[in-house]
Amino acid sequence: MALTQRLEFRQSQSLVMTPQLMQAIKLLQLSNLDLTTFVEEELERNPLLERANDEAPGGEAPAEAAQFSDHDGDDSGSQGADDGFGGSGNAFEPGQEEWMSKDLGTRAEIEQTLDTGLDNVFSEEPAEAAARNAQDVAPTTYTEWGGGASGDEDYNLEAFVAAETTLGDHLAEQLSVAFTGAAQRMIGQYLIDLVDEAGYLPPDLGQAAERLGATQKDVDDVLAVLQKFDPPGVCARSLSECLAIQLRELDRYDPAMQALVEHLDLLAKRDIGALRKLCGVDDEDIADMIGEIRRLNPKPGMKFGSARLQTMVPDVYVRPGPDGGWHVELNSDTLPRVLVNQTYYSELSKKKGKDGDKSYFTDALQNATWLVRALDQRARTILKVATEIVRQQDGFFTHGVAHLRPLNLKAVADAIQMHESTVSRVTANKYMATNRGTFELKYFFTASIASADGGEAHSAEAVRHHIKQLIDSEAPAAILSDDTIVERLRASGIDIARRTVAKYREAMRIPSSVQRRRDKQSALGNVLSTAMSDRSRNVEPA
Repeated sequence: MALTQRLEFRQSQSLVMTPQLMQAIKLLQLSNLDLTTFVEEELERNPLLERANDEAPGGEAPAEAAQFSDHDGDDSGSQGADDGFGGSGNAFEPGQEEWMSKDLGTRAEIEQTLDTGLDNVFSEEPAEAAARNAQDVAPTTYTEWGGGASGDEDYNLEAFVAAETTLGDHLAEQLSVAFTGAAQRMIGQYLIDLVDEAGYLPPDLGQAAERLGATQKDVDDVLAVLQKFDPPGVCARSLSECLAIQLRELDRYDPAMQALVEHLDLLAKRDIGALRKLCGVDDEDIADMIGEIRRLNPKPGMKFGSARLQTMVPDVYVRPGPDGGWHVELNSDTLPRVLVNQTYYSELSKKKGKDGDKSYFTDALQNATWLVRALDQRARTILKVATEIVRQQDGFFTHGVAHLRPLNLKAVADAIQMHESTVSRVTANKYMATNRGTFELKYFFTASIASADGGEAHSAEAVRHHIKQLIDSEAPAAILSDDTIVERLRASGIDIARRTVAKYREAMRIPSSVQRRRDKQSALGNVLSTAMSDRSRNVEPA
C-alpha cells in the first residue's frame, strides 16, 4: 500500500468549554459565603465592576450629607447680604489661587515683614504642634468618648469584641508560672502543642523524649504538672485518665471510684450488677458514684477557643401562599449585587493610550459583563430548581416528614429541562428555609423503598422517621427488636429488610434492643429507688 499526501475536509461537532463556561459551572456549586468571597476578589481585580449600592460617580454629596451639613444654602446667602459689602463676607480676602501664587520672598524679607523671627512664629514642627493640639482638645461628641454608635458606614461593632482565649494560650500562661527552667518549658510547650481541641494528648508519647533530646522521666514529670493545670482533666491521654484527674481534684478518687473509672465499658453497657461487684458497694452507693461520673466534664478543653460556628443562611425561602400553595423566593441578602460601570469605560475609551491598555479594559469589560450575567443566571437556576422541589414535595411541606416522596435528580432535571449535573451542582451547599425548619436542598432527594402491597413507593427518609417513632413509643417492658420493627413496617405497607432497618437505626445513633432494654430498666430502677427513698423520709417514726 503506497503512502501518499492529500488534502481532506472534515466536519465534526465537539463541546469546547470556554473559561467563562467553566467559571459559570463553578459558580453554580458555590455556597453563598464562597460566592461572596469570589465576588469580592473580582471587585478588587476588575476596575469596571462596582457594587450596586455604591455611591454614583460625579462627586455629588448624598442627600443625608446635605441635610446634616453645618450651613444651609439659604442661610449663607442671607448672611452675605447682611454683611453690608454687597456680596460675600470674604469679599476683601484674596482668592485661593491668588494667595497660593504670591511669592513670599526670602527668609530675611519675611522676618522684616512680620517684624519678628520665624522661630518665634513657627516654634514647633507642624506635625508636633498638630499632635499636641489634638491631645489637648477634649472630645466634643458622645461617640468620641466611645459611648455610642458611629454614623460612619465603615463602623464595625466586631472591632470592639475581645479576642477569645484559646486552650493553648491558657495553658501557655500557666506554663510560664509553673516552670522556670528552659528545658522544662520547652518540653511543656511541646506537649501543649499536641493537645487537641477537647483537651486530650495522644495516647502514645514515646517519641516525645527522643525528639526533644530528653529522658522519659523528664517528660513524665512535666506531664504530671501539666495535668494539674486548669481546666481540670486537661492533658489526659484517655477518658479514664481525664475523669481520674477531675476526681482527684475533688478528693473523690477512692478505691471504689477507681474501680468504676477503670471499667467504663461496663458503665456504657449499663451492667450495674458487674460494676457493683467490682466496686464492692451496694445499689445506693453505685448510683451515687455513677451520678458523680456524669457530673464530670469528659471534654474539658471545649470551653476554650473552640471553632466558631458559622450561621447557616438559607438561600431560598418557602412561605404559605394566599391561594393555599407555596410561595418560593430567593434570599436577596445572599445575592451579590454588582454592576458594570459603563461610564468609566466610555471615559477610558476616549483617552489615547497604549494598545495593551485598550485590550486590558476591553477584557475587563467582557469579564464584568459575563460575571453579571452569570450571577443572574445562577439565581434564576436556583429559583427554578427550588420551585420544582417544592412542587414535587408538596406533601412534606403540608403534612411533615412522613409524607416525603422518593425523588431523584433526573425527575427534577426532566421537569425543568436541564441536565442532571446542573441540578446536582445547584443543590450542593444550598439551604431552604421552610415552615418545618431549614434543610439542605439535597435533603429532599431520597431513595425509594418498595411498597408491600404494590402501591406507591416510600421515601427512605420517611421510613427512617417511622422507625424512630416506633422506637420512641416502645414500652420499657416491651422493647422492639429489629425483626419486630420489620413486621410492623410491613403491616404499614413498607417492604423492607432487617439489615436495612439495622442500617437506618445505626445511622440515627439508636442503640440495639439489648442496650435499650438495659438503659430503660436502669432508668426505671433509679426512678423507683428515688421514690422509695422519698417515701421513707416522709414516714414519721411511731
